[in-house]
Amino acid sequence: MEIIFDDSLITGNETIDNQHKELIGKISAFVSACEEGNGKVKAVKMLDYLEEYTEFHFNAEEELQKQVGYPELPKHHEKHEEFKKTIKELYEYLDENEGPDDKFMEVVKTNVVNWLFNHIKAFDRSVAEYINMVDNPDRV
Repeated sequence: MEIIFDDSLITGNETIDNQHKELIGKISAFVSACEEGNGKVKAVKMLDYLEEYTEFHFNAEEELQKQVGYPELPKHHEKHEEFKKTIKELYEYLDENEGPDDKFMEVVKTNVVNWLFNHIKAFDRSVAEYINMVDNPDRV
């Protein structure tokens, strides 16, 4: 499964876009490790890394939203919590199974990759547009 940051994921906010590039890189490395059959230990280590960066990114994104008074912050936070729940479910799956299998990879594709890309294109782009309006009130 090819996972790359492309122009369709650009929000227009340099900080958010750079963090998304990093996050997508981590997800790509995680998926590659799982697909290569590197086993449970490698999958858990990559999931640890992904969880850590996700936490950092979501906190930074939400702090930015607080700073600009983004009115949809509670809804955005709720979406982030949804993603964190998925990460926990992936840990549980790995704990209960021998390693990443086809079912695990389907959950990753749907609840991590597709979720993140859709989230960026809708929610995060909306945040970037709001920040741009706040920073450039004369352009509205």
